[in-house]
Amino acid sequence: MRLYSFCFGVALFWAASFLLVESSDAQRNNGVYIVYMGASPPTPHHSQILTSLLTRKRKSVIQTYSNGFSGFAARLTEQEAKSIAEREGVISVFPDPLLQLHTTRSWDFLKYQTDLKIDSAPTSSSSPGDDTIVGILDTGIWPESESFIDTEMGPIPSRWKGKCMEGQNFTSSNCNKKIIGARYYGDDDEDEESGTSPSGTPRDASGHGTHVSSTVAGMAVSGASYYGLAAGNAAGGSPRSRIAMYRVCLASGGCLGSAILKAFDDAVADGVDVLSLSLGGSPGAPDFDTDPIAIGAFHAVEKGIVVVCSAGNSGPYSSSVVNVAPWILTVAATTIDRDFEARILLGGNKIIKGGGINFSSLNKTSVYPLTDGLSAKSASTSFSEDDARNCIPGSLEEAKVKGKIVLCENGDKEYLVKEKFSSIRGAVGMIVADNDLRQVASKYGVSPISAVTKADGAQILSYINSTSNPVATILPTEVIPDYKPAPVVGYFSSRGPAFGIRNLIKPDIAAPGVSILAAWPSHDTREALPGKDPPVFDILSGTSMACPHVSGLAANVKSQHPTWTESAIRSAIMTTAIQTNNLHAPITTNDGSIATPYDIGAGEISVAGPLQPGLVYETESIDYLLFLCNMGYDTAVIKRIASSLPSNFSCSGSAKADSISNMNYPSIAISDLTANANKTVTRRVTNVGEEDSTYSCVVEAPASLDVQVVPDKLQFTKSVNKLSFQVTFKMAANSKEDLFGSITWSNEKYKVRSPFVVSNKS
Repeated sequence: MRLYSFCFGVALFWAASFLLVESSDAQRNNGVYIVYMGASPPTPHHSQILTSLLTRKRKSVIQTYSNGFSGFAARLTEQEAKSIAEREGVISVFPDPLLQLHTTRSWDFLKYQTDLKIDSAPTSSSSPGDDTIVGILDTGIWPESESFIDTEMGPIPSRWKGKCMEGQNFTSSNCNKKIIGARYYGDDDEDEESGTSPSGTPRDASGHGTHVSSTVAGMAVSGASYYGLAAGNAAGGSPRSRIAMYRVCLASGGCLGSAILKAFDDAVADGVDVLSLSLGGSPGAPDFDTDPIAIGAFHAVEKGIVVVCSAGNSGPYSSSVVNVAPWILTVAATTIDRDFEARILLGGNKIIKGGGINFSSLNKTSVYPLTDGLSAKSASTSFSEDDARNCIPGSLEEAKVKGKIVLCENGDKEYLVKEKFSSIRGAVGMIVADNDLRQVASKYGVSPISAVTKADGAQILSYINSTSNPVATILPTEVIPDYKPAPVVGYFSSRGPAFGIRNLIKPDIAAPGVSILAAWPSHDTREALPGKDPPVFDILSGTSMACPHVSGLAANVKSQHPTWTESAIRSAIMTTAIQTNNLHAPITTNDGSIATPYDIGAGEISVAGPLQPGLVYETESIDYLLFLCNMGYDTAVIKRIASSLPSNFSCSGSAKADSISNMNYPSIAISDLTANANKTVTRRVTNVGEEDSTYSCVVEAPASLDVQVVPDKLQFTKSVNKLSFQVTFKMAANSKEDLFGSITWSNEKYKVRSPFVVSNKS
């Protein structure tokens, strides 16, 4: 049971992903290593190393970094890499990692979900996003998409220093006042021969980058749909913002860390305001001086750029979240209020609401015999009964499935559903029982396939076993609007706590990432239905799709508040987030449990709240550097990473996890708290609302946790716009489970909410 108390007392009772492919050496990436030298300008040692490499007959230096930070990527032997790592000024040397992608209605849904009243008048005279530039690191862009027309857009901001690189099937005329920049990386003859280079063009070959770009900042397009499904007006979150595409991904798949670092370096010099990365490393212990995204993001943030990254698609497993550096805004994925329903009609007109996207041409009445995998098992001893239940290719007897619809389980996850259906020769349709596939709509083309929950699968099996003549049909997909409950955390969305960092909550925020409609390259015949032209809009799911929703929102906040720091913008997005669904109940995960900050961070984004958050938590560069101290990095390394530091800066003593809790972050995480002990953290807020205002605090906490906030009121005036407070946590008894709650500062106009988690674990 939840109870609420004011802060002066005690709170009595109270969710397409990129994976990092690691190798013991750089052989898989053609012998390329990244040499990272921090924020310091190039030194004589740096120049000496580069000169020796540039004099080789074979091209050795792949990339050089000099705008946001120093370093280079080069082909080295393992011995050379070890030798360079020992040179003065070198922070780290590591094999060039290969990363994989984390891969209309969503914005309308977010607007309807917003429960905060906001003044309608904007704080500036320009249209939201007009002078805001969003840099996107991805697979490229399809410039002919209607989403990227520059009609009615004003002149390109004079501060823009980027360029439109020409390449294969891409000229400078493909850029305009919407797509103002386009770059690509890694293109040289030797790389092409090895198959590790993208084709020499900013043009998108896979569709992922186009989909992401239009979600961030696509212009409004009427009549958008995927072959008639999800029809309506499609627009990005910040349709007036400019797009700068940095193609860092290979035509053969994956994205090189050296290219990602070069894109960060270029973006800093080009003048972007927001960077959106729907990619990241594999789950595991973070290493902030060898992770290209963490390194590049740190230096971008130093320059005031907001960096937004996807949380990964390794859910629902605990500690699977990636991109966990505190200077990154990390995004989980949720559903929206739209369901792609492929109904199953059983004999007796019993309807089962299956899901998925199919354009079935089956008869709309239940005339097809229905069987299940086990009943159709092959006589072969090579396959088990469990294989047959799961319809493993080869496990079913053709004569037993011919002309029938087959019910299959999907517990093996070894084969794609369409692979299974293709292997069931003679079957006219397939029903697959899988909770995850029921939530996230897969595309089955014209194949009559429908996904159902395990409970519905059991109901269908019971029907099969209860009659001598079970029959069914599978209807083509229909879109069900106003679906409830929504949002729900996507089953795939990576979860916290961050591996090895219990004193920082990740992910930070959640946004729509399930079955999102957005622009698509018009040449992609792989996505085309038989006899149809390729779609120009497509439906994808993943934290890749959630990330650009937050990037677009960040761009809108930046356009309205151009002087705000990156951390103020992150704070505004987090503290105004929503925790309830469209049933006015707590947001849940796919299994029906109440979502915690490990699933959704501060909650689901609000599109209006961040424009007027009232108070913000500003995290400064020194806070991030002290974080690195408390993660075990030594003073000498940190001084080389940072562009500027006080002369007396030092990491005092040994690393202290508790000190991470004191970082001025919009959320609070406490670890290793034992019964009857207490821990206190300090936070500082900046007033960005009315000058003379008073905020009171409300705590939401579990019964076993005593939470006190001092002071319990914050009074701001014209001369006082920054105030600090302390929060003390005391646990009545040891808890096997982590404890969650929140602290909310509010007045008549604003609510500024910070989630917290308290754990016994270290």
